Amino acid sequence: MKLVTVKKSDEVIMGAVKGDHIVDLGYNGSMIDMLKSGEFGLDAAHNAAESGTKQYGLDEVTFLPPVLRPGKVIALGKNYAAHAAEGGSAPPDFPMLFHKTHTSLIGHNQSIVIPPVTKRVDYEAELAVIIGKTCYQVSEEDAMSYVAGYSCANDVSARDLQRRTSQFTAGKMLDTFGPLGPAMITADEIEDVHNLNISLDLNGETLQSSNTKMMIFNVPFTISYISQICTLEPGDVILTGTPEGVGFPRNPPIFLKPGDSVTVHVEKVGSLTNSVI
Repeated sequence: MKLVTVKKSDEVIMGAVKGDHIVDLGYNGSMIDMLKSGEFGLDAAHNAAESGTKQYGLDEVTFLPPVLRPGKVIALGKNYAAHAAEGGSAPPDFPMLFHKTHTSLIGHNQSIVIPPVTKRVDYEAELAVIIGKTCYQVSEEDAMSYVAGYSCANDVSARDLQRRTSQFTAGKMLDTFGPLGPAMITADEIEDVHNLNISLDLNGETLQSSNTKMMIFNVPFTISYISQICTLEPGDVILTGTPEGVGFPRNPPIFLKPGDSVTVHVEKVGSLTNSVI
């Protein structure tokens, strides 16, 4: 299933993408509420998607992040060796963790807003992992059973703020700097999360192109590692790092500017497009 959170008029709706339509699941809660109900919630969503008659065209709704107000958005830095190298760094020995805020999250076709505080805004195509159940001190062998699904993400980064100190969360947590979506595709739909093509197009030109098999720290290791540090809860989002091809190391550098359109593609997961204003 491809599960979405959308807005129709002033109503927030949970739906499932079926072809060129969204089926209203008739669910009064949020994606996080559904995930907290476990297999029962996913089964109910599947049945509603198959039997639901209330539908909307994709152009009739406003896409929101599939998960609204997650408790945590944890991201990995330098998780592709070629990306570390293009920035002049060696691959890390342990996952480099930082966080984005829920106020950074926006949905498909919503706008990345560049605030006056930054002049060097970069793009980063990423695979997002969405946690499905409470996860604490889990083994690497069991970690994948805690995954609800996957989504596309863009870890938009203010490089000037990021480099002011050794802690670079300030360059990552800005409002609208966390595009996520369009949907959460449930984990059962992805046979091998470590063999997905991932790319990014800026104004129609492909600037990033890689595959998730190039990750340094794979998904089960990452989940297990984080779970030794803090409890992961239903709806929490993990951004698994970006491959090479970002803007700041280029000659000349490429930074996002008003009028740009940026699209993240993750094979079998979807395509996430956002304008820049």
